Amino acid sequence: MSFFKDLKQAVNELGEEEDQELTGASFESDGDMIVDTLTDDEPVALDDSPADIPAPETVAEEPAAEKPMAPAKPVKADNTPKAVKNEKPVNAEHDSDVPDDETAIITAGLKIHGDIESSGSIELLGTVEGNVTCKGKLVVSGTIVGNSVSSDFFADNARVTGNIDCKGPVKIGNGSVIMGDLNATGAVIAGAIKGNIDVHGPVILDSTAIVMGDIKSKQVQINSGAAIEGMCAQVYADNSPSKFFGVNK
Repeated sequence: MSFFKDLKQAVNELGEEEDQELTGASFESDGDMIVDTLTDDEPVALDDSPADIPAPETVAEEPAAEKPMAPAKPVKADNTPKAVKNEKPVNAEHDSDVPDDETAIITAGLKIHGDIESSGSIELLGTVEGNVTCKGKLVVSGTIVGNSVSSDFFADNARVTGNIDCKGPVKIGNGSVIMGDLNATGAVIAGAIKGNIDVHGPVILDSTAIVMGDIKSKQVQINSGAAIEGMCAQVYADNSPSKFFGVNK
């Protein structure tokens, strides 16, 4: 009986010793590392930061399908030079009728054989044997042997042998002699004319005027002393004898 009692006591003592060994296990601390002296495992860090955990794989998003672009409209090439692209059209014919501001002077001692043409005005004191054309005013105090074309015409003690074609008014001063036809929009005559006068406006004959030829005008004024040898008709008037009597010429 005492044998079994001693064996049981020995077993109990052996169990208590094992418990004490487990209880007395020590953990060595090395800084932030705790070492378990009972195991051969590697030290475990007590850092609160997460361990090297692989980052979650990023799933690449597929690009959104692009909408098909509408075809570009064809652009018409603009070949207009930039310098004149936005300019308004110019009436070349109208611009050609505008005279320049310049005035050409033919002195009294100058004699010209040939035609003269100017884009401005001309003051003629000498002699020209040829046609004279200018876009501005033609003032004649010399001699012209030839036809003349101008926008205004003024003769002062002049000698003109040739037709006068004027787009504006004409004035023939006292002492001037014209040997040719006269066409204008208006006329004041104090000199002598041998030729037909065709004026769409008024004609005024001064007391010193001498006319040998027919006069066609819208209206005519004849001062006392004027001498006329020819027919005078107001064919451009609103009311004329021909229209009144229904005479066809």
